[in-house]
Amino acid sequence: MKLKTILRAIDENGERYLLLPLYTLIVSTIFIEVVRRSVLSYSSVWTEEIARYAFIYIAYIGASAAIKERAHIRIDVILNVLPNRMKLILYIFGDIATLILAVVSIYMSMESVLVSLHFDSVTHGLRVSQAWFLAAVPIGFSMMLVRILQSLWRDWSDLRANRPAFEGNALFE
Repeated sequence: MKLKTILRAIDENGERYLLLPLYTLIVSTIFIEVVRRSVLSYSSVWTEEIARYAFIYIAYIGASAAIKERAHIRIDVILNVLPNRMKLILYIFGDIATLILAVVSIYMSMESVLVSLHFDSVTHGLRVSQAWFLAAVPIGFSMMLVRILQSLWRDWSDLRANRPAFEGNALFE
């Protein structure tokens, strides 16, 4: 398989490739824990931690997917009455604001990851490095940053070529 084909598949479905195993992990660990509690009258801390941390990763990966599909919650009333050029300018402005937020968030969140690595902090139930879970924030915002840059490029190209704005794909219909 060519590298170009692999990169295209990751670009088109990268978040899905990550989200499906994490969803499966959450559902299976919660199911196992429910069975253990009701049948065996026994529970453990690690299943709750796995589900919690997987959910945190899902939130950030899902935000990246929403940026890619332009599916974040927004109020479209104003956008629907604007001409295409103004709509694209507003999208670019929003992407620049999100880009700034992503860069600041990556920078600020790296401190907690580095502190966790420095002091070898571990989670209570799993007893693994806390840095793996704190890294969800910079990893998630880095994924969002890539998608924001792609969105900015697409919108800038559409503005220059006078093409209609990409309105996004609905996540739920």
